[in-house]
Amino acid sequence: MVADTFLVIGAGSIGQRHARNLAALGQKVDLIPYREFDADAVARRSDVAGVIVATATPIRLSLIQLCAAQDLPFYVEKPLGWTKDQIADIYAAAAPVADRSIVGFMMRYHPAVRALAGLDLSDIYSFAFEIGHDVRQWRENWSFSQSYASDPAGGGVLLDLCHELDIAHCLFPKATVTGAASLDHPDFAKVDFATRISLAAPLGTVAMDYLSPVSLRKGQLRGTDQVIDLDLLAPSYTRDTGAGPQTTAFDFDRNDMFLGLMTDFIAIATGQPPSDNPLMPRLSTVRESCDLIADAWQARQFTGQVDVAF
Repeated sequence: MVADTFLVIGAGSIGQRHARNLAALGQKVDLIPYREFDADAVARRSDVAGVIVATATPIRLSLIQLCAAQDLPFYVEKPLGWTKDQIADIYAAAAPVADRSIVGFMMRYHPAVRALAGLDLSDIYSFAFEIGHDVRQWRENWSFSQSYASDPAGGGVLLDLCHELDIAHCLFPKATVTGAASLDHPDFAKVDFATRISLAAPLGTVAMDYLSPVSLRKGQLRGTDQVIDLDLLAPSYTRDTGAGPQTTAFDFDRNDMFLGLMTDFIAIATGQPPSDNPLMPRLSTVRESCDLIADAWQARQFTGQVDVAF
């Protein structure tokens, strides 16, 4: 039997998106809710080309172990884990298929991020990235208290919106975590609703929150030769090297990032050449970014609370 079917394990909103995108890209796809997942049945199949792991973070290791045992490449959602020990366990388990697998850092396919990664940023001495959403307005008929996001083990805003930390790593790969301050909620102890992470080399901050009544996703880079202001929702960035600001805007649909990443996963899973995106997040190349996210999570210090109604 030809291995031509992709399994999507996890039928939440992100799993459903992946299944739609695979179909739109001309692939056969089986969408399997995790509660209906049968490891033995998957192990007996010979038609599987790859697996998309779209489950909650705490239950991914066993699925990755299954993929490695069956020599199946996988696409796993971010974050890979929230402690460095978890990440080490996943990398050890995934070693046989790491170069054919991918982590869902889809912001690496955002045109503004790719453009910034192509600039000379060696003069940048400080940066700041910020993302904010009102978690109560995310999806229709969605309950925060019943979701993965409300679980102190694997939930919270830092893990949910960790793309900005990955962007910081892509642009400044030597940056390390120096601290993280968080706010939780009276009804959700140790679940961070707002977190601000401090980094060094260069000096930087990454801030994320579940609270902003207006969705925002912005960045500022400050250097001795240039000033850059970034709006990832517009999307555009404005760069001034001293001769006046120049704005670069992009034609962009959010799903383009998911499609771009999934197209590359299909390619590497089936032995075809991927795109020329230098930021493509093969599992074998993103260990440092995954560890940076875990470092930030483990550095959190809860300094107060927010009291919003749910």
